[in-house]
Amino acid sequence: MAEIVNLRRARKDRARKEAKRTADSNAALHGRGKAEAALEEARAAKALRDHEAHKREAPPEDSDGA
Repeated sequence: MAEIVNLRRARKDRARKEAKRTADSNAALHGRGKAEAALEEARAAKALRDHEAHKREAPPEDSDGA
């Protein structure tokens, strides 16, 4: 006797497999390695430090009002 197949489940399984294959393909083409991600994070942190270093200090608060 033949196995009963739920067509809705089979369609969803096929769609999942296709989506996984597409995702794997995109990850291989556009994905970044661990070293590349760490380098980008380090560059962003340096850019933030450099930006913060250029800020001016607030003028001193004097109580005489002048």
